[in-house]
Formats: sequence, structure tokens, C-alpha cells
Amino acid sequence: MVAFGPVTHTPLTIIQVDGRAVRVTLHTAHDGIELVGRLFFADAEWQHSGIPDRGVIPGRALHDVEALARDLRVDELVQRYRRANAEKRRFHGLRQLTGELLSKVRYLNQVAVSVRTGLLDAEAAGQEMDLTEAQMVELVRQAQRVAGIEG
Repeated sequence: MVAFGPVTHTPLTIIQVDGRAVRVTLHTAHDGIELVGRLFFADAEWQHSGIPDRGVIPGRALHDVEALARDLRVDELVQRYRRANAEKRRFHGLRQLTGELLSKVRYLNQVAVSVRTGLLDAEAAGQEMDLTEAQMVELVRQAQRVAGIEG
């Protein structure tokens, strides 16, 4: 969910899953078309938001989204928790590397646009783009080492 407006956090309930208390929170934001809610699940003692369910709950107004979320039965919330837990990110090294690579791609594009608009000298920018490209190649080489490793 890419939020275009403020995100509203609504505590919904606490469910019991495998003997653990799991806090369920609804995060709702406007996506540019409609309000979209997403459930987050966290152990009751966790301080952070937890893991998101990939399913969304749409609505025209905040109370519509909240009403749909509150209408979910406990067994449906447990199923959504299990789905979210099964799909959470496990390959953190590869994810971090991917984030770094995307950052380099954005930077490379930013430098190229700055040259085309006359904000940067072409020769200096060329050196910067060569350095960034070399860093990207090194990141791609590292990908094979971190791929498939959990944690």
C-alpha cells in the first residue's frame, strides 16, 4: 500500500494463535483512488507494527474500511495471520542488497537528468556515473553470495 495521505492506525483486537496473543491493527490510507486498509499482526508485547497481511480492505470512507475489518471473524483473522507470517520476508541480506541497488539506479538517473538539464558538468557527471555503475556491478556480484540465505 503506497499511502498518499496520512495513515490511520486502528487497534482491532487480540487473537490467540498457537497459545500466543497476537495484536491485530488496521492501517488505513488513501492510495490516490480510495481508502485502503491493511491488517498488521504483532505479538502483543512487540513495540513495532508487526507483519502486514498482503490482502487489502477497500472503502470509500474510513468507517467503511473499519467496519469491514471488524466484520472479519476470529478464524478469518487467524487465517490472515498465518498467510502474513508465511509470506514475511526471510531473505534480509538479499532485500538489503536490492534496496542498495535500487538506490544506485535512482542516483544514476538523478545524475543523468541533472546533466541533461544543465545542472551538472557532463565530464564530472560522467565520472560520477562511471563510479556508480562500478558500485552497481559490485552489488550484482554480491547477490549470488546472499541469495537464498535467511536471516
